[in-house]
Amino acid sequence: MFKSFRIGSVIGIPVKLDVTLLLILPVFAWLIAFQVGELVPILNDLFGTEIAAEALTDGSTPWVLGTVAAVGLFASVFLHELGHSVVAIRYGFPIDSITLWLLGGVAQLSEQPREWRQELLIAIAGPIVSVGLGVAFYALAVVAPAALDAVATAATIDAVVFVVAYLAVLNVVLAAFNMLPGFPMDGGRVLRALLSRNRSFAVATAQAAQVGKWFALLIGLFGVLALNFILVAVAFFIYIAAAAEARQTALQAAVEGITVRDMMTPGDEIDTVEPTLPVAELLDLMLHQRHTGYPVLRGGRIVGIVTLEDVRAVPPERREATTVEDVMTTDELETVAPDDDAMAALAALQRNDIGRVLVFDDGGDLAGLVTRTDVVTALDIGFVRAAGSHLGVPGPKGRADPPPEGPRW
Repeated sequence: MFKSFRIGSVIGIPVKLDVTLLLILPVFAWLIAFQVGELVPILNDLFGTEIAAEALTDGSTPWVLGTVAAVGLFASVFLHELGHSVVAIRYGFPIDSITLWLLGGVAQLSEQPREWRQELLIAIAGPIVSVGLGVAFYALAVVAPAALDAVATAATIDAVVFVVAYLAVLNVVLAAFNMLPGFPMDGGRVLRALLSRNRSFAVATAQAAQVGKWFALLIGLFGVLALNFILVAVAFFIYIAAAAEARQTALQAAVEGITVRDMMTPGDEIDTVEPTLPVAELLDLMLHQRHTGYPVLRGGRIVGIVTLEDVRAVPPERREATTVEDVMTTDELETVAPDDDAMAALAALQRNDIGRVLVFDDGGDLAGLVTRTDVVTALDIGFVRAAGSHLGVPGPKGRADPPPEGPRW
């Protein structure tokens, strides 16, 4: 996804719109408007309605119908994601946000449920909501003509029936499509939940992801043959998301049980510098100690961190007169606690693409330092240990850049 902005919250969950939604919404509106004449007889056959196509294809009416139906579709997607979210919260998994974007919606869980029944119920909650919406819209399509007969024109009634009947079909299709075994779609998560009943979570994820990749390739091939570029985009998303979540799970399995305390350099072994140290002397120190970053202490307290990247911007002729205090980073220092797990340190390192993260104890004192090298070493050991335990996780090549955020639905 690209840049998103918050539009509000529902039951305490932030709701965001991705900018790609603003691009695709007019496209969906145009596609629906363009097909109104073809859709009317199909809806009449499905629901036994008597929508008159002539009144709905004149002037700007198709565009109004297309816009309303497109907005209704994404509102339905939001309710689908809200269904996942409510059940996840019921099981104690907070939701970071619900984001609507190019290909639908994403409910961002703070952590991944590991108990298979919980994942199963969270996964099917969205499709159940979609089926419920489909039934509700069908009921509206049936009762609308009689309910509106006294207060609306025949053309208005036909327009209302068209929109609700169309949304009834779309919600059922949405539920059915999401239940296909294309991990990490809902059906893929159901598959992983069922697989994890009698195998490790990492193995179940790897197997479900492999099924999801093959499923994505089939969707992509069909989309190419049918010249349906939306299906091609969906297939691409499924493939990338399946691979990313499999990597994330493999990483978590590899570092399971490893804490920051296990990886860090203890505080009494850390080389530090004073804020008054000239940059020229700092460079000499970096050369002799082979460090590219140092915590900066004043009176025994951390006041910042200075790295080779900070020094690089100082012209050579000014390095004697420039001190560490002039170039060090003081704002928003990434920190972790000694008892945090290794994934917390990895996420902290990746958030701002930094090379080291400070470790503070409960009293606010410097307890240690974790570098990118420390994490990579822990991962390498973890992968060897996991492979020896038959967890089914990939080797060190599988450690490439997992996203720090939680699972998406």
